[in-house]
Amino acid sequence: MTVVNTGRRAVNLSGWTLSDESRHSYRFTHLWLAGHSSVRVHTGVGHDTAANVYQDRRAYVWNNDHDTATLRDSHGRIADSTSWGHRHHR
Repeated sequence: MTVVNTGRRAVNLSGWTLSDESRHSYRFTHLWLAGHSSVRVHTGVGHDTAANVYQDRRAYVWNNDHDTATLRDSHGRIADSTSWGHRHHR
């Protein structure tokens, strides 16, 4: 999952969260996202950098068939959300 800052100013993502429909949540810590830049949020284990952060999970979080990613600011307000795939209700 990639979080993109489309603005010109840097944004302090400390305390922001990225979650999925199953309520898996990743909390950003100590990360400033420069204007017109992005950070890739990986499920697995790794060393956080300005361009890549890791959730340190062993199981995959994002469902390839359908899911919704929700980005919330440090006050819990929705900053952005994206969905993909189709739902089949029975």
